[in-house]
Formats: sequence, C-alpha cells, structure tokens
Amino acid sequence: MVAQKGRTKPRKSATPRKKTTRSSKKHRERVMPVWLRNIIALFIIAFFSVAFYWFFVRPYAYRWRPCNGIKAYGVCMPMDYEVHGIDVSHHQGFINWDQLCNNKNLNFPIQFIFIKATEGGDHSDFAFQHNFREARRHGFIRGAYHYFNPKTDPLRQADFFIRTVPLTEGDLPPVLDVEKTGNRSIPQFRMAVKTWLNRVEAHYGVKPILYTSYKFKTKYLDDPAFNTYPYWIAHYYVDSVKYEGHWNFWQHTDVGTVPGIKEDVDLNVFNGSLNELKALALHK
Repeated sequence: MVAQKGRTKPRKSATPRKKTTRSSKKHRERVMPVWLRNIIALFIIAFFSVAFYWFFVRPYAYRWRPCNGIKAYGVCMPMDYEVHGIDVSHHQGFINWDQLCNNKNLNFPIQFIFIKATEGGDHSDFAFQHNFREARRHGFIRGAYHYFNPKTDPLRQADFFIRTVPLTEGDLPPVLDVEKTGNRSIPQFRMAVKTWLNRVEAHYGVKPILYTSYKFKTKYLDDPAFNTYPYWIAHYYVDSVKYEGHWNFWQHTDVGTVPGIKEDVDLNVFNGSLNELKALALHK
C-alpha cells in the first residue's frame, strides 16, 4: 500500500501535563488542618508547662512562702528546736572556721557539724581531715559520715571508714548516708546496709546514725531492724517532719547561707536538748 504524502504526526506540547500520581494524592490527603495543628501545639505547650511546674517549681515552692517563724541563714528556720547544726564536705570549699565559730552568738547558734569522710570503698573526702580537726578545735560537737555505694562490698566500705575516721570521746556516732539502691533487690540492699552498720557498730561500740530521705526510708528501709538506729531524716521545704516514726536529726534545707561558708550548706536540727545531744555522743 502506498503511504499518503503530506500527513504529519501531531506536535507534542512543550510542557507536558503532569500526571496525578497516587503518592501525590496521598500527600494531599495527609496535610493536617490548621485547627488540628493549633490544638496539638497548645496541648504540647500545656504539657511541658505542667511538667516544668511539677518537677522544678512545686518541690521548691516552700522557699517562696511567707516565713511564719524567724528567718536565719537565708531560710525560714523550723521553730521549737533548741539545737542546730550543719553538714559539710569539700563541696563547701574553704571554711572560715573563726567566722563560723562566731555565729554562736546568733538566735540559732550552730552546735554540731557532720563532716563527710568517705565514699564507697576507696574514696576519701580531701577536706575531711582538715575540717574534722578544725571542728574540734573550735568547740563544735562533730561527727563523720560515709556515703554508701550499694555496688561496693559493704565490709570493704566499713573497714575503709574505720581506717579513715578516728572517732573519740565526745564525737557523735558514725553516720551511714544511704541514697541509692544500685538496682539491687530490696532484700539484698537491706542486707548490704545492715552489714555495714553491724561492722561499724562492733568497732566503735555505738549504734551508727542512719541518714536517708523520708521517701527513701519509707520505700526501701521500712523494716524494724533499721528503726533501732538513730535516724537522721532529709526532708526539705516543709513546715514539719512528716515521718511518723522516731527521728533524731532533721536536715530541713540544702540552701542555707552560713557565715564563714561561701557555698550553700545543709541545715539541720536535733530533736532534743543540747544535753541529750551530748548524751548521744561517744563515751569511754
């Protein structure tokens, strides 16, 4: 068959039409309405605002309440307690002991000082020897504490504390500072704590003081075996101790400002008279 002359193919458009693909249709379908985006944004802002208040403002709200008692050392002091004290470590930096001693003329004179001595099985606080010596020289009733590491052998920790701390007559009983479980089961953790306490008691001849927070003791050391030890409770920004059992010392704030110490310092009270505090100390 003879081809017809003069016939040409139709010209293609310079800009071909875009085909609508399934992916582009799905993309248009996934575009979020403006009103829904606004609702989600408001929800996120509200969530983080509540979280910020709950974790960063609420726990410290007590600092900004009106002081119903007497304000001293930068905080509102708990009333009805005769004996006050502090606890220090190398975190307080250089301590002007002469200036610290002069505050005995204030309304809330410092009578006792707990000093960090050791941590774990081999870490000693580099300021301990100096602070421990100066506390005695300036007439304070002094004590020493060990920061417990639940992942280290408790006997090793106890013997390290014993080698480091030469407690003598008039010093307060040794202190075990317990703040972490180290992911141990509660029975294992309690056994480790009791092992340290037993070893130290056998050496010094006096029951050690057990330091821990109100919530920590209630959750992990709620056992009659630990209620026989003098209890030093850490319970901040409250008007009174909420713990229902007996306690001997109360660490009521960690932001005290004491003459002679530039850094913030923990403030404590003793639940008794000065004579009762002295009776708790070591004797021959």
